[in-house]
Amino acid sequence: MRFDRIRLSNFKPYAETDLELTDGVTVIHGLNGSGKSSLLEACFFALYGSHALDENLGDVMTTGAEEAEIELWFTHDGASYHIERRLRKSGDRVQTATCVLEGPDVSVDGARDVRGFVADLLRMDAEAFVNCAYVRQGEVNKLINATPSQRQDTIDDLLQLGKLEEYRVRAGNARLGVEDVLTDRRGALSKVDSQIEAKEDANLHEKLNALETELGEVDSQIERYEQQREKAQETFENAQEVLETYRERREELDGLDADVAELRETIAADEQQRDELRTEVDEKRDRIDELRTGIDGLRAETTLEEVTAETLSARRDELGDREDEVRERLTEARQRRTMLSNQAEKLAERAEEFSSRATEKRSRAEELDAAAEEAETQLAERRERLETLEAELDEATATFADAPVELGEASAYRDDLRETLTEVRSKLTETKTEVGNVRDRLDEAESLRDAGKCPECGQPVEDSPHVDAIGEYETRIEALTEELADLRERRETLESRLERAETLVETESRVEELRNSRELFEERIEDARETVEERREEAETLRGEADELAADAEEKREAAATQSEAAEEAADTVSELESDLESVVAAEDRLDTLSERLSALETAESAVERLEDRRENIAELNDERRERLAEKRARRETLAEEVDESTVEEARDKKQRAAQYVEQVDEELATLREKRDGLQSDIGGVNGELKQLRELREDREELAARVDALESLHAETEELEAMYGDLRAELRQRNVESLERMLNETFDLVYGNDAYSRIRLDGEYELTVFQKDGTALDPEQLSGGERALFNLSLRCAIYRLLAEGIDGAAPMPPLILDEPTVFLDSGHVSRLVDLVAEMRELGVRQIIIVSHDDELVGAADELVTVEKDPTSNRSSVRHEDPAALLAAESLADD
Repeated sequence: MRFDRIRLSNFKPYAETDLELTDGVTVIHGLNGSGKSSLLEACFFALYGSHALDENLGDVMTTGAEEAEIELWFTHDGASYHIERRLRKSGDRVQTATCVLEGPDVSVDGARDVRGFVADLLRMDAEAFVNCAYVRQGEVNKLINATPSQRQDTIDDLLQLGKLEEYRVRAGNARLGVEDVLTDRRGALSKVDSQIEAKEDANLHEKLNALETELGEVDSQIERYEQQREKAQETFENAQEVLETYRERREELDGLDADVAELRETIAADEQQRDELRTEVDEKRDRIDELRTGIDGLRAETTLEEVTAETLSARRDELGDREDEVRERLTEARQRRTMLSNQAEKLAERAEEFSSRATEKRSRAEELDAAAEEAETQLAERRERLETLEAELDEATATFADAPVELGEASAYRDDLRETLTEVRSKLTETKTEVGNVRDRLDEAESLRDAGKCPECGQPVEDSPHVDAIGEYETRIEALTEELADLRERRETLESRLERAETLVETESRVEELRNSRELFEERIEDARETVEERREEAETLRGEADELAADAEEKREAAATQSEAAEEAADTVSELESDLESVVAAEDRLDTLSERLSALETAESAVERLEDRRENIAELNDERRERLAEKRARRETLAEEVDESTVEEARDKKQRAAQYVEQVDEELATLREKRDGLQSDIGGVNGELKQLRELREDREELAARVDALESLHAETEELEAMYGDLRAELRQRNVESLERMLNETFDLVYGNDAYSRIRLDGEYELTVFQKDGTALDPEQLSGGERALFNLSLRCAIYRLLAEGIDGAAPMPPLILDEPTVFLDSGHVSRLVDLVAEMRELGVRQIIIVSHDDELVGAADELVTVEKDPTSNRSSVRHEDPAALLAAESLADD
């Protein structure tokens, strides 16, 4: 994975910045505070949003801006992606207005979804990205200062081992869930055992036998009554059958009469239909003769010797091919005509356009001449205004000739006077208050003295030790009065000086305004002079362009005339082809008419055959109907002889007696059946309880089987939980061994002395450095530079381990080092350069380093210089040649 491009608008110190990044080592170079790290923070923020910030969204937006935009283009695993984030200020809050990610066959909208997609794509969230690929400024010792457990969690998460712990916890939760279900099923099994025992104690089989015996007796009585009822019912049904037979024969006689009449009517109607069909056949044959005559007439207009479906189809195909050919040529001719006409029109329009533009440029040249003259007038006016400003500036500056302060010090002088005046006024107020207090005490003392009491203690004056208090009050008032006079005089003096100081401050501001105006007018004078020159040069250029456009317009008009003539020739060709096409279409229409009439002839002949067939069918049906008519007449005569009225009367009498007996038996049967129903209900209840007993036994078997299965499942979840724990420990050990090997290789490269022999990383991620004599050291015992190199080695080793991947090479993010030389001296910086070169040789596609160190600059493939404008406080970036920059700095040092 690599960054391709980052574009910023109002992000931290960047107003508008667009930076492309390439493969290899890129060093971002610049002074401290210029905004180098902000470029990396922008890339990190584009990927993960607010999760990448140690601050809030408002802190990343440029001061005073209402909106900010961050766009990042990056490539991952051969596919290109683009993220756009737009921030907007609403009141005092800043929120994400737009967040979109676009990639191959994917579009993700929304900050949370984009962050989730990036985390899934890179297989790391924001924290993992920092721990793996992004060594941020001031965090170079982050992993080395972490506790072993923190280091273990960090590296396990990077190596996806945290998933195994998640699976182990899930297996443990599943085991607890199985335990809960197993306990519940065991309780259900105990409950079913109790229910089965209660059912077995109820002697259900004995109760069922007694009820079934009683039911058998009732069934015998019911059976006897039912047999007698059946006999009476049989008599009833026999009589009913006789009566029914009589009714059926009577109905059949009536039906035969109706059938005979219907058959006569149907035969007559069909004979009439045969006559109508004969007339239709004659009409069809006349139509056939007309069609044949019309076909012969149309054939004479063609070159056909005979008219058949085959000859018509063959001739139609020939004409179709001819029509396609003509239409194709006609289409081409029309297209050529249209093309030539369009070209002629466009050339004419282009000629008019060139002519119009030439006129516009000549007009613009005249306007520029007038503008140049006006600018010269403004130039003279501004020079006069500049002379006036300089005179005013000299006059204002002269004010400070006899002033108590120099020009530029008036504000400080005024502030000192204000502060002193405030102190004097405060002191004056305090003194006034004290005078009032002393006067109050004097008045009180005099009142006490007049009353014969001590002014201080209020006791009788005789023998009082404080009789002199009134004199002290009077002396104090006199002193305070003198002090008030001095303070008032000082206040008046300060107020007068302050008034003078205010005037000086205003004059000082006026001087500054005049100086600014002078600079502004000097710039405007220079601008006006440049404007005069530019507009005269531009006017001359426009006249030359107008001449060229006029010549081009004449060429276009000649070309338009040529294309118009060619378009007229193409139009003649179109007319000829349209005439040919009309002839072909007319011939095709004649063939289509012949085909339609031939089809109509065949249809008419087929219709005649069908009509003849229908006449024959009707004749056959009428013959059959006449036979059925004779049969029905014979049957009607036979039935009339079989009807006997005396037999019918006897049957009616038997039916009535049998119905009365059945009614009496039904009452007795109803009573017996009610009793039987009660017995059956009781038997059903006992059988239901027996069924419940069988179901309980079946439920017990299922519960017992379920308990056995749950006990087996509980054992399996225990094994699964242990397996995930063991697998995580095994994978961690394998990764620890690989990480230890890579750490030693990297540390040997960057440290390169004989002080240390190796580094040990145990299964709990405890780090130990061994000296050549075997002494074990904690990494924190190393010097600052050694500790920084050690931590960089550890971070690069982790990066290498992840880059090799769990399932092969993985598309890792760029290796990003933000100010990695903070704790390094010059010798250690050289080792860092070696480490960068080694990581590049190991296949790290893109390494980005933020630094102002010249040695790292010399190791760069691409150099990006960041500068901050001191006036606007905005940063900008540019690509530079590392070798050229170092050469320039070397010359400057010389």
